Amino acid sequence: MCLLPGTAKSRKVFKKDVIFIVDISKSMQGKPLEDTKNALAVALSKLDPGDSFNIIAFNGETYLFSTSMELATKEAVERAHQWIGINFIAGGSTNICAPLTKAVEMLTNSRGSIPIIFLVTDGAVEDERQICDAMKSRLTNGGSICPRIYTFGIGSYCNHYFLRMLAMISRGYYGAAYDLDSIEIQMQKLFTRGFSSVLANIAIDTLKDLDEFEMYPSRIPDLSSESPLIVSGRYQGKFPDTLKAKGFLGDLSNFVVELKLQLAKDLPLDRICAKQQIDLLTAQAWFSEDKRLEEKVSKMSVQTGVLCEYTRMIIVETDERNNASESPGTKKGSKKSDHQKILDSEVPKTIMLQNLGIGFGDLTATAENFPPGSEIPKLPEVAEIFVKAASNCCSTLGNKCCCLCCIECCNKLNDQCVIVLTQLCTALACFGCFECCSNLCCCGQDG
Repeated sequence: MCLLPGTAKSRKVFKKDVIFIVDISKSMQGKPLEDTKNALAVALSKLDPGDSFNIIAFNGETYLFSTSMELATKEAVERAHQWIGINFIAGGSTNICAPLTKAVEMLTNSRGSIPIIFLVTDGAVEDERQICDAMKSRLTNGGSICPRIYTFGIGSYCNHYFLRMLAMISRGYYGAAYDLDSIEIQMQKLFTRGFSSVLANIAIDTLKDLDEFEMYPSRIPDLSSESPLIVSGRYQGKFPDTLKAKGFLGDLSNFVVELKLQLAKDLPLDRICAKQQIDLLTAQAWFSEDKRLEEKVSKMSVQTGVLCEYTRMIIVETDERNNASESPGTKKGSKKSDHQKILDSEVPKTIMLQNLGIGFGDLTATAENFPPGSEIPKLPEVAEIFVKAASNCCSTLGNKCCCLCCIECCNKLNDQCVIVLTQLCTALACFGCFECCSNLCCCGQDG
């Protein structure tokens, strides 16, 4: 199911009560903290005068910009910039529980607005499951709008599945920057999404009569005016012809829309939605420590060909030369040599590739304050640039190709078209290697 921003007749954006929680531990020193400050400055400038905000910086301690929520006046925003310049100094350890608990307490009595918490961190902590448990018990749905937690992870040392779980529990969104160059732009995208909610507390009716039903995510996040909201699921039984989606609009009035069922002919929805479902189920498996759920994720990964934390890719090497059939003119009495028999009897060589998952955080690296980007082993410089260029190209294309019509069109491409598109994407990615090649191969040479 895909909800578009135009689904809500009124596009009035919610009034916002926003708290920014920023990790200033020692590992955030340098570019991570500077880019975070830049993204935060842009976010503060986009607040409306009727919105309220606060800022909490944390390492082993917690530092508040204000003891209460501040209206986003020009003077208050200017004081916030000055406070950030004085207090955003990297140092110390990482304690997420205290600032997050404080933020939830400050937003508990929000009225007539949507309460939002932005959590930015690059580290992992030991009490992550306890934090999720506490947030799950406090952020009950009820009839009011509970605080949304938008989480942002920097690098590979933080537990991205913990951050994804926090966001899912609170109807928020999760974002990440795995390389230092994308921190500011990805963080700004998350801030923009949080500021542009037009429909909240979304629920889907008429699904109770199904024999079995799973929905991803289990708690539907808010609909943003900046991007569509995609909800997928699996079911058994007779699916209804129509669904009813309901929620709150920006003026806090109730909104109900009827969604008609459209059958997706020849469209592999299980593969299209596999990545989202695997990531969300992996977060739930980590949180619950449920081995059966891990097995379910592994099975889904194998069936769809989408890698997960519990599966790895292998390469099987075979020698086709030894498997060629004998020519018709071969004499019946001829025999293969002993050496040839040994070659024919060899088991195909398998190569286990490096695990491509992001993992579940690194407590040791966090305790030692290793900065993001210092992960070992590191790809060779040429390979790293190639991978970055290719991934950036693919992610840009992916962001533009989210509509159903585009997916259906791609599904009908023949093999020749797919080959041409693949070659084109590879060629575009290679542009990222030119500078590296010139530095490595042509350094110190004329011409």
